[in-house]
Amino acid sequence: MTIHKIIPPIHIHPILFVFIIISFLTGTFVEMFVILTIVLFHELGHYVAAAYFKWRINKVMLWIFGGVMDTDEHGNRPVKEEFIVTIAGPFQHVIIYFLMIFASFFSLLPSSIIETVNIYNTTILIFNLLPIWPLDGGKLLFFLLSKRFSFQKAYHMIIISSMYLCLVILGVQLLFFSFTLSSFLIIVFLLLENHSEWKKRHFVFIRFLLNRYKGNNWIKTVKPIIVPSHSSLMEVFSQFRRDMKHSIYIQMPNNTRLAIDESDCLKTYFFDKGYYKTVGEVVTIPT
Repeated sequence: MTIHKIIPPIHIHPILFVFIIISFLTGTFVEMFVILTIVLFHELGHYVAAAYFKWRINKVMLWIFGGVMDTDEHGNRPVKEEFIVTIAGPFQHVIIYFLMIFASFFSLLPSSIIETVNIYNTTILIFNLLPIWPLDGGKLLFFLLSKRFSFQKAYHMIIISSMYLCLVILGVQLLFFSFTLSSFLIIVFLLLENHSEWKKRHFVFIRFLLNRYKGNNWIKTVKPIIVPSHSSLMEVFSQFRRDMKHSIYIQMPNNTRLAIDESDCLKTYFFDKGYYKTVGEVVTIPT
């Protein structure tokens, strides 16, 4: 087994270099080292869980108070599986707490270092559990939304709510607290990340549909969808939910109802390139 199979390619986000420079200038490099160690430990938790499920992982990007595991699997694997990979990061903080208790009991580290580790471990854990995409809390909220809403609607909701929450936090900080460059840069970074996600939302949705077309849909239940015959295929797809297979019932103009499987709609869209067909046209195509 090569080293790349054990440790993923690790990249440092440009914004992190700013914080590293600031730590040298302000004499807080030890604190920065502690933060980076905790963040790396956190991300390795995600990586180990993802590798266990044989996810395709491109790299791990580190930035202050968190990181991002670059993978195309999010949104295309079973919700339960994605939940385990997501929660594996925060779980690492529990291990760190136990390690610090062990180090304190056997006097392996100075008490000042242990106290610093515990403070930043708690701060990073709470920060990562904020319901903001792409933080772990945002991903967990996305899973909850996916249980109730379609994939597309849940994805749009988490990105929009994340941007609003970032703006609220930024406003509260500027109005009621003293300005800190680190907090400002973190919120700006999260806003830019969500803006980027919003711009590629169509690509993410098409990738979700392509995986269903290829048969990569982990079915736990079947849920019918009722649509009028003039609905476009994309309008039908917008109601698709994760871990569910859909039987599509089409309300025809003559008050009859016809049924079609979701795979037929996906085949028409991707294989037959019927991008502009209505679901009524698909169901009435002669065989």
